[in-house]
Amino acid sequence: MKKTVLLSLLSLATLAMAAQPPHRGGQRHRGTPLYEPRTEVQKAILTPRFTDNWSITLNGGIVSPLTHHAFWANTRPAVGVALGKQVTPVFGFDIESLWTINTSESKTAFDASNLSLLGRVNLMNLFGGYLGDPRIFEIEAVAGAGWLHYYFANADDVNGWSTKAGLNFNFNLGLDNAWTIAIKPAIVWNMDGTDGINSRTNFGHSHYDINHANFELTAGFTYHFQCSNGSHHFTIVRPYDYSEVDGLNAKVNDMRRTLREKDEQLGHANRRIDALSQEVKTLRERKPVVQTTTITQTREKLESVITFRQGKSVVDASQLPNVERVATYLRNHPAARVVIKGYASPEGSAEINAKIAQSRAEAVEKILVNKYHIAADRITAEGQGVGDMFSEPDWNRVSICTIDDKSR
Repeated sequence: MKKTVLLSLLSLATLAMAAQPPHRGGQRHRGTPLYEPRTEVQKAILTPRFTDNWSITLNGGIVSPLTHHAFWANTRPAVGVALGKQVTPVFGFDIESLWTINTSESKTAFDASNLSLLGRVNLMNLFGGYLGDPRIFEIEAVAGAGWLHYYFANADDVNGWSTKAGLNFNFNLGLDNAWTIAIKPAIVWNMDGTDGINSRTNFGHSHYDINHANFELTAGFTYHFQCSNGSHHFTIVRPYDYSEVDGLNAKVNDMRRTLREKDEQLGHANRRIDALSQEVKTLRERKPVVQTTTITQTREKLESVITFRQGKSVVDASQLPNVERVATYLRNHPAARVVIKGYASPEGSAEINAKIAQSRAEAVEKILVNKYHIAADRITAEGQGVGDMFSEPDWNRVSICTIDDKSR
């Protein structure tokens, strides 16, 4: 029976690896494999913080001796908890504690515990590359060592040490893959023979002995804590070189010059409107003349663009003059209002981009209210999600302020 279970699990792992569909570009918003050769745009994994990629797992299942006992007749329950850290998309580790019940003649609630440090290797990412998001189904190889402790009600407890090897069959769930359900077959060896099931002997030296090994089959329910990048896993980003950044800065400066020209045009238009208004007043004060004069006033809207860094919603010091220009106009024109629309570039999921776009609009609003004391009811801040105003996707990380002065 035990051989049948092990052979079935190994066959399932082989079939899962063989059936994994090949990645096709464009099918996922962040789906280009990290190690795919000759891609048009290079991509890299965003460097995580120490506090990123942690998880917690609740485990429950069964244990049974590998030899000298009937498998199902000697199956006993086991429960545990684990704290995990994913170091890279391929490698991670768990600190796991597992307690077993009724595995010896002890009258204690838990007969034995095993506190282990386990390394995990994601076989899908190792051989297939990381796609930017976890696959729906993944397989991990697990190995490590631990501290065995047997509890006895009427005698001294017994300590030993163990090694563990097994597989994790992971099913990643949820919109952000924040949850994982795993089936975990494994073999645990009692390395020095301090066996709480058969006897309390000691080999005198550590070695692998099938007569002092248990088969474990547990199910784990894992929650992956949110990372600083807004997701629950590693994020793939596009790296930039200095020449590209300089080029973008040059284009931003060109846009600023264009805005200054627009300001001059707006000032000229305002002066023209004043002149026409004075002319209308003069014509109204004249004696009646059989003549009709129609004057159309054109009101232009002032726009100011504030740019942001990738993944950020904090206004840089270099962008504060653009915010101050909006504040100055609002102070000088009490009837004017401003609409702030925040945008994001297309990296990341639609939900994250929508949050970033809204945060960028609100960041400009907070500066106008808190620093320049502009009334909040004169400001409308809206997140527009991914922007498409500019041909280069990266230029769309902006907040655009549009002045609406109905008195003009």
